[in-house]
Amino acid sequence: MEQTHQMQFKLAADGKSVHISRQYAAPLQQVWEAWTDATILDQWWAPQPWKCHTKHMDFSEGGQWLYSMQGPEGEETWSLCSYEEIEPLSYFEGKDAFCDEHGNPNHDFPSIHWRTEFSENELGTLVENHLRAKSADDLQQLVNLGFREGFEMGQNNLEAWLTKHSR
Repeated sequence: MEQTHQMQFKLAADGKSVHISRQYAAPLQQVWEAWTDATILDQWWAPQPWKCHTKHMDFSEGGQWLYSMQGPEGEETWSLCSYEEIEPLSYFEGKDAFCDEHGNPNHDFPSIHWRTEFSENELGTLVENHLRAKSADDLQQLVNLGFREGFEMGQNNLEAWLTKHSR
């Protein structure tokens, strides 16, 4: 499988939202599973050399994904994704926030609303992420923490995982 498309990252004029898209040369079902199955997410979600570890995941409306990212020096950060709406093989949306290992919010960091859309086309599958923060300052705080670079590294990991597991 070849890499078909680099990640596109576009901040909105209001500074409170960002649109991220990337094309994958893989079938919709496989890309959907890579985003919604904890066993697969743990293999690609974290930017290298960090590792993702799921504590629990209930991919359903009202369900949650509680996971940590662990760094090479023993660092650990926790996040909680709360799923609000899911249309299988089409999109899911919810809120993502930093938290502790029990899922209690860390109010030092902003939460972000995500909508991740999937569409199959002649090249494979397009994934579009629409992220919205409460304020431009909140989004800027995440960008300053390296969100763009880390997310792109994760997307590169996904590309490599899809190549290794091509169907």
